[in-house]
Amino acid sequence: MNKIVRYLIIALIVFGVLFAAAYFIKSNSKATISYETETALITSIEKKTVATGKVIPEDEVEVKPQVQGILQALYVEEGDFVNEGDLLAKIKVVADEGQLNSAKGRLANTKIVLKNAQIEYNRNKNLFEQEIISQQEFQTAELNYNRAKQDVNNAQSDFEIIKLGSAGGAASANTNVRATVAGTVLELPVKEGDQVIESNSFNAGTTIAIIADLNKMIFEGKVDEAEVGKLKIGMPLTVNLGAIQDKEFAAKLKFIAPKGNEEQGAVQFKIEGDVTLDDDFFVRAGYSANASLVLERKDSILALPEALLQFDKDTEQPYVEIQIEEQKFERKDIEIGISDGINVEIISGLTIEDKIKVWNKTEAKKLGEDETADQE
Repeated sequence: MNKIVRYLIIALIVFGVLFAAAYFIKSNSKATISYETETALITSIEKKTVATGKVIPEDEVEVKPQVQGILQALYVEEGDFVNEGDLLAKIKVVADEGQLNSAKGRLANTKIVLKNAQIEYNRNKNLFEQEIISQQEFQTAELNYNRAKQDVNNAQSDFEIIKLGSAGGAASANTNVRATVAGTVLELPVKEGDQVIESNSFNAGTTIAIIADLNKMIFEGKVDEAEVGKLKIGMPLTVNLGAIQDKEFAAKLKFIAPKGNEEQGAVQFKIEGDVTLDDDFFVRAGYSANASLVLERKDSILALPEALLQFDKDTEQPYVEIQIEEQKFERKDIEIGISDGINVEIISGLTIEDKIKVWNKTEAKKLGEDETADQE
């Protein structure tokens, strides 16, 4: 029995020695962590915001007809350049049967009245020449005759307007749709054969063509309510177009909407800026664009890469870890200012000589291994 106990004790000692040796080897083979350090730098920081939107013509003019009817012909296509007064389209007047019949009846009645007034005038003229009636009676008959002729002319004009679109030689002027400004035809919302309505006090009318000057473009976009208060009329913008790569267009802010609109839970304000175009590039209306606005800029300030910042879990205040000895660090609270998303301004709590721990980038090194082999 004693031999068995001795053997067990010896076995336990052997296992203990083997375990201790294995633990020692394993512990010494663990990688030690070596932190890199960086220092602050003197640089310039711009705080920017980006507004998404598009470039559109400063003014778009809708050309509408003066008469209603059928679009008989279109003489331009989208993209054509037109001058003021150029013929765009021709309207075929389709008269309303009720109005046409009424105008025709009025014309016939006035002709009957005119015929009777002419007979009366001729009779009174003969009597006046024979000095049978007074001059006043003759002048009254003459006045009635002239009025009857004028009524016939008016009725004839009304009949032609309803039937042809306008009276006399002006018919082609009203049925022809001409450009009211010089520019590029952006859109033709109608096609030949469509019914069109004239523009009047009660109806906006059918748009025949939309014309704009593509040499005068503006950027139209939206900014968040948190940043709109920092904008000022006249601020410079840098506009980048999605369709034209590696090209920036200068612009100047000219309008900030006084009222915002809620979109997806956030209040957005519309802004506009005059864009300075480049003759080497043709900018089409409606290109998607982004505009960068510099909200704040500071030059030659102490700054730090944002990646080196850490934040207290309770107070959410920023701090960094400063090296006091080789691979030994201590926490240091700092005060920060503006940021451009890469670097952040250091207001206080740090000097340019301080070595700051790169806490989110570690490199494992095994003891006893060559540095070059470790890098490989």
